Amino acid sequence: MRATILGTGAIAGAHAEAIAGLAEHGVDAVLAHALDIDPARAEGFARKHGVAGYGTDLAAVLADTDVLHVCTPPGAHVEATVAALEAGVHVVVEKPATLSLAELDQIAEAEAASTATFTQVVQHRFGHGLRQLRRLLDDGALGRPLVATCDTLWFRAPEYFEVPWRGRWDTEGGGPTMGHGIHQFDLLLAVLGPWSEVTAMAGRLARHVDTEDVSMAIVRFANGAMATVANSLLSPRETSDLRFDTEAATVELSHLYGYGDADWTFTPAKGRDDVAQLWQPDAMALPSGHLAQLVPTYRSFAAGEAPPVTVADVRGTLELVAAIYRSAFTGAVVRAGEIRPGDPFHASMRGTGPAWAPVKDTGVRS
Repeated sequence: MRATILGTGAIAGAHAEAIAGLAEHGVDAVLAHALDIDPARAEGFARKHGVAGYGTDLAAVLADTDVLHVCTPPGAHVEATVAALEAGVHVVVEKPATLSLAELDQIAEAEAASTATFTQVVQHRFGHGLRQLRRLLDDGALGRPLVATCDTLWFRAPEYFEVPWRGRWDTEGGGPTMGHGIHQFDLLLAVLGPWSEVTAMAGRLARHVDTEDVSMAIVRFANGAMATVANSLLSPRETSDLRFDTEAATVELSHLYGYGDADWTFTPAKGRDDVAQLWQPDAMALPSGHLAQLVPTYRSFAAGEAPPVTVADVRGTLELVAAIYRSAFTGAVVRAGEIRPGDPFHASMRGTGPAWAPVKDTGVRS
């Protein structure tokens, strides 16, 4: 399979390295093209990663592409994704896939009419610990999941937002809820399944941006479990933490931008030492990351099967983002399925807007 990377900024390197690593796992793939609106940046990236083709024109290379990796800023995802699907090219998009539910629904329509399939990068779903926890819950070995916490406590200095598209609803889609915490609460949904209702708050406490820089939510799941979700870009000691309390054990993950088996802690409930032996590390397992996701994803592309992360999976997580914003900005409890076409939060994560005024766009953010 011949791959093309569109957008050669920072995250594109992780895609290039993962594509290069596929051969070690029996997947026949090559990175054939690197594209960017900046031709010099595309050329530099191509030389660094040994890519034969580079340029600026996506249409010119689609006929020579089996899989398109969209690594542009979020605002440019939809147009490229739809063009690829219409050309019968599989698409791997960085998160967040789109700026709104309306845009994701547009992609779903394009996929339904295509011979190709769409997936989004949610690399943390593919670490061994997450897959083991999901299996133990599916088997009933840990009893019912009851309580969870999901904290994305990161730090982004003011200069981080000097990049023109950051901190804006129209180009980034939101703040830490949309672009940062989504990594962790996607894992929360991968473990606990569909959510049923959410109540939330959001604030712009310290950064000169249009979006929030902190949000907090309480989420109830369809299976009855309850969770808290915190998303921050103001936390000097950065950490990404998830905790799952089940009837038989507490399972915890503490990391920052990626995890291995050593980052998990398993604590049996009192009197349930029998479950301790069920949690076993796997020295051969890949750590969470792009390669761990691309191996099964490319295998599904080659086999003509649905990828392990479907557009429906992506929508469940993105709908929670929209619901957090809707609850935070309206003060209402939001239930799954309420945000439909015609709702302001279906068209934009900003929806009816936060109480604070937008930052005047001077082209420079501080």
